[in-house]
Amino acid sequence: MKILLIEDDLDLGAALQRALDQANLPTKWVRRLSEGVAHLQSNDLSCVLLDINLPDGEGFTLLEQLRRKNNSVPVLVMTARDALDDRLRALNGGADDYVIKPFMLPELIARINVAIRRSAGQTTNAWQVGTLVIDPQQQSVSLGDRVLAVTPREFSILCELARQAGRVVRREQLLQRVWSGDELPSAGALEFQIHALRRKLGVETIRTVRGVGYLMPRS
Repeated sequence: MKILLIEDDLDLGAALQRALDQANLPTKWVRRLSEGVAHLQSNDLSCVLLDINLPDGEGFTLLEQLRRKNNSVPVLVMTARDALDDRLRALNGGADDYVIKPFMLPELIARINVAIRRSAGQTTNAWQVGTLVIDPQQQSVSLGDRVLAVTPREFSILCELARQAGRVVRREQLLQRVWSGDELPSAGALEFQIHALRRKLGVETIRTVRGVGYLMPRS
């Protein structure tokens, strides 16, 4: 799971990135509209946090481009502009939420999680696939009536696979979302993590699609 934060304020951007990373929402932070556009073109993201007032244009421009291209990534607009016209323009233009600055970080994180769940068709805080339950808020994993001990990286992999249960998740996508941009995973690092998860969850919980990636069956 990766968040794209487009915010030009240095203090706010740094604080948001730290808080989101601590909430198990790894975040790429850029300060210009052009950087945001470039990043959207090269990465598969879980959510976009978008400021309106940016040095090289308005965030509305990026939002409109996304929706014209039928890109359904959740977008939360963050701004100090509280006029009704701005809120309507954002929401009618395809924004999933509109958050007025200043805001409380716990509320923003909750709104991000809601937007991501909605985009994946989930209605509760936890992700459930068969008897496997993953709770991002509690950072817990259970299988039937057993609570499992998993590492933070294993937890991130499970979240990605559960979020797209029934679909193949490409190996490259998992590497991008689970390892941050400044980390270089060693050869076989992802396979090692998958092997460890299979020992805890059962072999059939995560299937390998050769040459492509991994699949978590829905049941």
